[in-house]
Amino acid sequence: MIDKTILITGATGVIGSRLVKRLCELGAFVKILSRSPVNADKIFKRQYTVQEFDWSKYDDPNKLRDLIEESDAIINLAGANVADKRWSVEYKKEIYNSRIEITKLLVKAIKICSKRPEFLINASGVGYYGFRGDEILTEDSEPGEDFLAKLCRDWESEAMKAVQFNVRVVTIRTGIVLDNKGGALEEFLKPFKFYIGAYQGTGRQWLSWIHIDDIIDLYLFAMSNSNMLGAVNGVSPESVTNKEFTEILGRVLNKNIILPVPGIILKLVVGEFANNLITGQKVSPQKIMNAGFKFKFPLLKEALENLLIQETNI
Repeated sequence: MIDKTILITGATGVIGSRLVKRLCELGAFVKILSRSPVNADKIFKRQYTVQEFDWSKYDDPNKLRDLIEESDAIINLAGANVADKRWSVEYKKEIYNSRIEITKLLVKAIKICSKRPEFLINASGVGYYGFRGDEILTEDSEPGEDFLAKLCRDWESEAMKAVQFNVRVVTIRTGIVLDNKGGALEEFLKPFKFYIGAYQGTGRQWLSWIHIDDIIDLYLFAMSNSNMLGAVNGVSPESVTNKEFTEILGRVLNKNIILPVPGIILKLVVGEFANNLITGQKVSPQKIMNAGFKFKFPLLKEALENLLIQETNI
């Protein structure tokens, strides 16, 4: 059981919506800061231990302070979807500012609180590492130099400033989250609806993934384990190449016609973000495993079978 009041930003996303419901099941009271409280209310209308707040009313540290002082901890998941639109200059600025500015605001508010949160769990991504080929990446690996790497590095840096106010901070560098209710898996499934599977580029790039149940459990583990500090890789123990992922998905679906989508086509269709599709990272979750975390779905085939067993519309 979790007898705490948790303040969450970004609660309506793939991870956030599942995490809120799980926290409520475990007895927590959840306060949601949302730019669309009406949408949040629709998603969580059956959760009686959820309260929604409009970000526009808490847009400076003094306003936010009272809300934080009423909470035991903060989970910060807020940020514009990196794959939602083509990366124009304006949208890259939105992706960046939606994470950095909110995190700065939270830390500034924490600074002036008389009662500070026990911990801040802050989202991040494996994009932190940039494009590294076959190198096995741990939390001690250096950051990359591309846009997503800079974003994750700066995002984590802002969150870690809360440490100086005696707040335990964990930043979870999440890989591709597999969920049967949307997100990346839905995109991987689309070509199979037309009886073809498509891997991207050469297919040799590494894909670090995690089942939705495991990433939720990892957040709960980071919350309850007071020894967890700093960066944690939120990926499964089994990295696969993009082509291997597509082939395993095809076998699970019993549809094995696999074709490549050339990198040049991806760049024409999605622009700069294509670089993140045709490259990748081979990320290790050894730190969380050494801390005692147990994965429910460490292998891709079992993870996909679990997620797709109820699917009837492929």
